Amino acid sequence: MLLSNFKNHLHKAAQYALHFFFPRTCFSCGKDLPYDRQTPLCDVCENGLTLPGPLICQRCGVVLKSGGAHCYHCRGSKADTYKCKLIRSACNFNEFSGGLVHALKYHGADYVAPYMGQLMARRFSSLGELADVNLVIPVPLFKKREKKRGYNQSELLARTFATQTGLALDSTSLVRVRDTGSQTKLGRAARLTNMTGAFTVKDPTVVKGKIILLIDDVATTGSTLEACAQALRAAGAKRVLAYTFAREN
Repeated sequence: MLLSNFKNHLHKAAQYALHFFFPRTCFSCGKDLPYDRQTPLCDVCENGLTLPGPLICQRCGVVLKSGGAHCYHCRGSKADTYKCKLIRSACNFNEFSGGLVHALKYHGADYVAPYMGQLMARRFSSLGELADVNLVIPVPLFKKREKKRGYNQSELLARTFATQTGLALDSTSLVRVRDTGSQTKLGRAARLTNMTGAFTVKDPTVVKGKIILLIDDVATTGSTLEACAQALRAAGAKRVLAYTFAREN
């Protein structure tokens, strides 16, 4: 018991010393974090990781500011044309979630991925419409881009998410065969065109008959998720749904 207490005190002292010389700050507001805080955000910013809503499109998950059941792009028979049948997100894309996404995606902060994946897993339990999935697949990066970044941010999120939820993970069967470049400056129609034929499934036996849950960092127009779903359905997947960390509106 004495040895265990001594080790705990020693660990806390080491944490405090490290924090004194290299203080950790909140990813969003830059405020100093307590030396023993385990998350990358302060309390205020963590509370800013709000769920999309209260009203969202029943298919794509975009926030409906004027009410209704579907957005313009998913209204009526339009929803039947999509291969990705449902998109849900753990939080709104705002200054708080956006700081995490940009740090992970553009600044090499792979160490924030476990926190983001854990948040996705915690909020997943309240999304009954996703309960039937039996295989998790991250949206893949083009190999050259992944090599340059050092990792695929969606795969990092998916690893933690799958571990936390107990769902099976496959990060090799779906591959990106074309470098589509950045889509940040493209409109909705251009994004859909740009993503056409960008993905393929190299091992259809893995996905055949499965209900797939795609994992990505952010959903904007859903064009990337739709292109992935098209490839998965063509390979025999029974149904394709998607879950992202954040949802842009």
